[in-house]
Formats: sequence, structure tokens, C-alpha cells
Amino acid sequence: MHQGPVLITGGAGFIGSHLAERLLAAGESVVVIDDFSTGSRGNLAAIEGNPGLKVIEARVSAFPGLSELIESCGFVFHLAAAVGVELVVNAPIHTIETNLRETEAVLHAAQKRCTPLLLTSTSEVYGRSDKPWFAEEDDLVIGPPSLSRWSYACSKLLDEFLALAFHRERQVPVTIARLFNIVGARQTGQFGMVLPRFLAAARLGKPLRVHGDGSQTRCFCHVSDCVESLLRLRDCPAARGEVVNIGHDEEITMLALAELVCRTIGTSPGIERIPYEAAYRPGFQDMSRRRPDVRKLERLVGFRPSAGIAEVVKLVADGM
Repeated sequence: MHQGPVLITGGAGFIGSHLAERLLAAGESVVVIDDFSTGSRGNLAAIEGNPGLKVIEARVSAFPGLSELIESCGFVFHLAAAVGVELVVNAPIHTIETNLRETEAVLHAAQKRCTPLLLTSTSEVYGRSDKPWFAEEDDLVIGPPSLSRWSYACSKLLDEFLALAFHRERQVPVTIARLFNIVGARQTGQFGMVLPRFLAAARLGKPLRVHGDGSQTRCFCHVSDCVESLLRLRDCPAARGEVVNIGHDEEITMLALAELVCRTIGTSPGIERIPYEAAYRPGFQDMSRRRPDVRKLERLVGFRPSAGIAEVVKLVADGM
């Protein structure tokens, strides 16, 4: 493997900042490139004085020294992307262009010295599938282009296709990680993330707003388990050219999550059911469940996320 610092695109984001902390704590050098559109310098406050950290404020695809930077690095974690349901629904052009352009720029730069790369994708690519859990080789069922809600899934799926094409045609060592609802300290509810939104409301004594009837389920993975998975995949040659789910496989309905948050915080502000049409634009389509099959992750790296939902909610609440 080519020696050099680790580059994290989107490294001032929620997951990227935790990843940077882990790498620096292990004695590695880290370069973060971020335009701070959804990330923030505050996320890097705990490590900003570390001599092993360099921060570049720039949009990845617009940074003139990107090729030279990636050539000098030993590994790239490509996390930069448009994130959050609200952003995706309200700014579909930005979503599509951001996800495609940044990934294309990183892959073209990585091919020059075949710099190994991990691309973070999303469980959204599984689309409207009604399977009880999602495995990496499953067919993907995306909603119609008339609903901008699916633009994020399609743009990230095209990222995956492009990354695997660079792996096959140009021998770029690429691993793709599909993330399932990663949560933890420093995650904001600003862009629609449900757990920080619930916790913030409960702390303020405001009703927790559950979309639809609240029967839709999700699985939540603590960021520390996610970072451990990412680092193990980096060091796993067998993961090159592979797509790997990262997430916890314990399901909880949104109604039950709201109730758990209230119990954890120790308040009873009540739960308000909001029709999707009132929260988003008419015709919004949600996934009824999103449970990962993590057997491939465990087979490749000998690890699977362990923190269950009750522990995760407490950890996130304590970290706010």
C-alpha cells in the first residue's frame, strides 16, 4: 500500500470527524477536505490542535490540488456527499450534482497511482424493496423520477456503479460501504435525521413528530461501531471491489423510538403524528423498513456492530 496520510473528504461532517479522531488517536496523519456546507469546524474542535491534522476548506471537485493531494495519500475515505432527507427533497439538483461530481473527481485523481479508496454509500439505494432485510447482491427497486425523494438514492447508486467501473477497468482499489442510519454525538437534526430531532424535541418538552402512522422501522448503528467497521474494511484486501453493508440489524418502529427517547430523557411531551404530505411535498414515498444483512461485513472483517438501540439512544443522548 502507498504510504502517506489518510484523506477524508467530508471530514468535518458527523461521521468524518469521528473517523478523523480515531485515526489521529492511532498515530496516523489525517488530511480533511470539506466545504463546511453540512459539516462544521466545530465537529473538529477536539482535534484542531493536533499536529497530525491538516484541514483544507474547499469543495472537493473544485480544489485545484486534488490530484496531487490524493497522489500523496496512502488511503482515501470518500464521505463528501449531500446528506439528509430534507436537503434531498428540497434541493434535488444540488443533491445529484454534488454526489456525482465529487465522486467522479476523487476517482479520477485516485487512478493515477491506484490510491486505495473507500466510498460511503447509503441504504437508500435499496429503494422501495419490501424484503425483510437487505443484502448486497439484492435487486434494487427505486421509485419514479417524478418524485425527487429518489434522486439521492439514484445519485449514490450511480456513484457505486462508477466506483466499481474504475475498479474493474482501471484497477483502482475501491471498497463501497452502504451505511444504515448511523447515529452519535455531533449529528444534527437540521437535515431531517430522526434521532437527534426526537432527542432535541424531548429535551425542550415539545411533542415528538412522527411521520405517517409510525409503523415504519429503522435500524440504528452507533458511530463508533461504524468507524470500527470502516477502519477494518480499509485494512481488508478481500473487500476491494466489494459492496458491504454497515449497520445494526435490530429493528424499531418510529413510534417505539419516540417512546424510547421519552423514557431515556425522562420527559413526557407526547407524540404527534404528522402526515407525510404535511412534512414533505405531496407524493413523498418512504421505505417501510430498512434492515441490513451484515453477514458479509462479519465474514470479511470479523466484526459486526454491537450496540443495541437502547444503548445507542442513551449514548447519543449523553453526547448531546
